[in-house]
Amino acid sequence: MMAQYLTLKADFPDTLLFYRMGDFYEMFYADAEKAAGLLDITLTTRGQSAGQPIPMAGVPFHSVENYLARLIQAGESVAICEQVGDVATAKGPVERKVVRVVTPGTLTDTELLNDKSESILLAVHNGGRGRRGLAWLAVTQGELHLAECPVGELAAWVERIGPSELLVAADLASADEQALQAARAGSRRAPALTRRPEWQFDADLGRRKLLEQLGAASLAAWNAEELPQAHAAAAALLAYAEHTQGRALTHVRGLRVARPGEAIDLPATTRRNLELVQTLRGEDSPTLFSLLDTCQTGMGSRLLKSWLLAPPCDRAVARERLGAIGALQAGEAWQRLRARLKGTSDVERITARLALAQVRPRELVALRTSLQKQELLAAVPQGPEALLTQILEDLQPPAEALALLQAALLEEPAALIREGGVIAPGLDAELDELRGIQDNCDAFLLDLEARERQRTGIGNLRVQYNKVHGFYIEVTQGQAAKVPEDYRRRQTLKNAERFITPELKAFEDKALSAQERALAREKWLYEQLLQQLQPHVPQLGRYARALATLDVLCALAERSRTLGWCAPEFVREPCIEIRAGRHPVVEARLAETGGGAFIPNDTVLGPRARMQIVTGPNMGGKSTYMRQVALIVLLASLGSHVPAQSCRLGPVDAIHTRIGAADDLANAQSTFMLE
Repeated sequence: MMAQYLTLKADFPDTLLFYRMGDFYEMFYADAEKAAGLLDITLTTRGQSAGQPIPMAGVPFHSVENYLARLIQAGESVAICEQVGDVATAKGPVERKVVRVVTPGTLTDTELLNDKSESILLAVHNGGRGRRGLAWLAVTQGELHLAECPVGELAAWVERIGPSELLVAADLASADEQALQAARAGSRRAPALTRRPEWQFDADLGRRKLLEQLGAASLAAWNAEELPQAHAAAAALLAYAEHTQGRALTHVRGLRVARPGEAIDLPATTRRNLELVQTLRGEDSPTLFSLLDTCQTGMGSRLLKSWLLAPPCDRAVARERLGAIGALQAGEAWQRLRARLKGTSDVERITARLALAQVRPRELVALRTSLQKQELLAAVPQGPEALLTQILEDLQPPAEALALLQAALLEEPAALIREGGVIAPGLDAELDELRGIQDNCDAFLLDLEARERQRTGIGNLRVQYNKVHGFYIEVTQGQAAKVPEDYRRRQTLKNAERFITPELKAFEDKALSAQERALAREKWLYEQLLQQLQPHVPQLGRYARALATLDVLCALAERSRTLGWCAPEFVREPCIEIRAGRHPVVEARLAETGGGAFIPNDTVLGPRARMQIVTGPNMGGKSTYMRQVALIVLLASLGSHVPAQSCRLGPVDAIHTRIGAADDLANAQSTFMLE
């Protein structure tokens, strides 16, 4: 057994190996010592090696997700090794293999993921000539991202992307090492650093893998042909993602190239000082995101966060979103839609797990329920708005996939397929027959018990079953002398004897065989169902994206109505004209705490007044005013209404702020008082 373990462990030298033994995942040697310290579990020993006890630690398989979450939080990766052979027929150790690898950047398990955040895997390639290639994705999404940047901008790119795990070549250059360490140090939680062989970062290989992944003959459609450094990063990224999932990422069919000038530049200092997604204290609230996020679904919250952190420079995108918000507010359609979106499952993540064959029965039932929400379509306003028109097209559920789910699954299936009780009756005649044998078991036992009582004259005779001894006839010790000759003793208890008869033994063989065969049949049918659903993954991905976009637009419409915001106006000339503007987070905080009303402020900047100097006493509102302007510009640029009476805004390509490093506006604490 230890020889098998060491062979498997050799393929995962830097990863904790969870080795399945019965009802536990066991770890040995250094893995056991590390896990015992991180998980606060007992460290024991098993056998010896070279005269020394072998350290061992284990966790129960039925609660493994809790332990995985703690290890991932600590930046560790875990290889899950399962028993795949038949214990009954195995000669020597039962066959085992690693079925998946759980790492911080490749999470797909619902229990390990945050509903409102993505787990991003980023690969960085040092291609020389002062340029670096980047490729990243969230495994639960269907889109790859590519970029190239000068080495001096690498740290800024990494901070902007916010990966959970970084892939780099084993022989990383010292300059890159320093840049990445600086980026990791600036992160709220430093991403795990994983080193891969240099040969995996190959531009030609990356280009071929991208074409295969996208099912395309050329990358020209994405304007991604001349990005050799990014192609090299993509080669390592896709190889690692497929390695951890144990299969190809068939759901990843999109590609986006990030180029300078496409999104408004929000440096790390700007994101921190404006408290977009976390406060200066590192808390999730009160922030601009926590104020805006009234989304009804996790995928809506994640999309909103991505809009917030990458507002487009192209005003056409913002105008499209603003037009959709206006249409949703006309007739208050947003209210009806939000009520119908409530309770919708995370279709995006379920679809990804379906594509990876990791989806659980209850997740498929949740998907089925979401696909049945036809009332969503009726509530989406129809009109000239292009974004809503696209949403309506993509919200058409795949009818064949829905029919498969309706026919195949019980209303309330078991949590895991290995437990059985998942496939609906009527789908498969063989399964129905095997279940019929099991269902008739109780009736047979009652009939046998009545017949044996009459035959033996033993009034308290009982026919029963347990998992250890199977079926048996139980007779008290006082009646044991009355048993017939065809009774064979199976177990002796203090006050009773347990027997089996040829008739009961024949039934036992049939019943237990039916149970095992039914479970095997259910597993096979479930696998067939997943295969039949695979062709519908692309449409399910579009359906999920449409749901998320609709959810975000409805949330922004609600925020505008509830908080009294207005639609901004975009103009070509350079200007920022804000009438009666307010800081959205401070205003909301004052309303919550009863701290009084926020005093609105005007801002007028243009060709004749390109700069303003703001002066005033401590706690006079200087920092609040400056951040207020930045937040209004940001909200308008992402396509949201803004906290003002009116807003005219010219082109914007970046937002830079460096205000007191320690002030806390929401809690009325100034830079002067804190510093």
